[in-house]
Amino acid sequence: MMVLLAPDKFKGSLPAADVAAHLAAGLRAAAPAVEVDQLPVADGGEGTVAAALAAGFTEVRLRATGPLGAPVATRYAVRGTTAVVEMAAVSGLEMLTPDPGTARRATSRGVGELVAHALDGGATTVVVGVGGSASTDGGAGMLAALGARLVGEGGDLPDGGAALRDLLAVDLAGLHPGLAAARLVLASDVDNPLLGPRGAAAVYGPQKGADPATVALLEDGLTTWVAALAHTPVPAARPAAGSAPAAGTAGTGTAGTGTATAAAARELAGRPGAGAAGGVGFACLLLGAQRRPGIDVVLELAGFARRAAGADLVVTGEGSLDAQSLHGKAPVGVAAAAAALGVGTVAVCGRTTLAPERARAAGLLAVHALTDLEPDPARCIAEAGPLLEQLAPRIVADLAPRGHR
Repeated sequence: MMVLLAPDKFKGSLPAADVAAHLAAGLRAAAPAVEVDQLPVADGGEGTVAAALAAGFTEVRLRATGPLGAPVATRYAVRGTTAVVEMAAVSGLEMLTPDPGTARRATSRGVGELVAHALDGGATTVVVGVGGSASTDGGAGMLAALGARLVGEGGDLPDGGAALRDLLAVDLAGLHPGLAAARLVLASDVDNPLLGPRGAAAVYGPQKGADPATVALLEDGLTTWVAALAHTPVPAARPAAGSAPAAGTAGTGTAGTGTATAAAARELAGRPGAGAAGGVGFACLLLGAQRRPGIDVVLELAGFARRAAGADLVVTGEGSLDAQSLHGKAPVGVAAAAAALGVGTVAVCGRTTLAPERARAAGLLAVHALTDLEPDPARCIAEAGPLLEQLAPRIVADLAPRGHR
């Protein structure tokens, strides 16, 4: 029998690769005859590059602009002409201590620098995983790093969402030439628009340190950003595979053909996903990106279908398995992908608030939590590795009665 281990990270405790390694150690001790395959995953946020590297991508290390403007050491992953960029690794919320000041100044410039570096290296497909962002700048920093010029009364505008209130004009004529031939994929499950009560500032700004006054300021900046772009010719990007051209673009896939109209910028701002990552979703859509669920993108890049096809059981998991897990998180995405192959899935987690019937409805045959073994959450976090190994006999018990598919 064969078990495929495809867990996400246990946030604040173990990265996905370590979760898989501890599960593998426990399974090999509990059932030496069982073959174990490890395929750590991510949902498009933190850990996406690590998942790509575990699937055979090559690491590219460099320094880029961090969320508050200082250079940071970061990385992305590449295989052939496909690059995987993770926003959390360069403009991530965990890279700063959030407060109203950081919420106003944080920039997505580093994301654009990684994309530009990948394009310079020959990438023609760039996946942008946007979970865990620090900025609410509408992707302005990202576009600036890709060659856009943002102009205020005193010249070039400084980075950050607050500065966008002073934006007078945008010039996109200098956008990186590689964008015209590249396919961009926005890996995100966020369906919020850019503006309004469900927008990037209102919904996610408080998580990034914004108080009510700062939320209003950031909303003003994003509104000004969209208004400026509505009067800016946008060189048409190549439409993403399987997607229609953005409204108002020529959609020919040829560099420099067609321009976006005012209606295009406003329409894109209202699209689901435009509010992802403080508006980086909007910037990606402006460049013709295709939005896809992060876990689906990662599973595809990792070759999950090939690896799971021969499995008798898939084991997935994350730190907290709860109602939020049902909306685009890795465990449910893994279970759905495994079910399509006729393979059952069980989950491990630090803790769960899901009733068994809800877990089964989400495609999980069983859920095993560390709190089943150790009721103290602090010890579950500190000793997650050994506790995961102790869960192995329960997973073997799940495997035995089901046998082969």
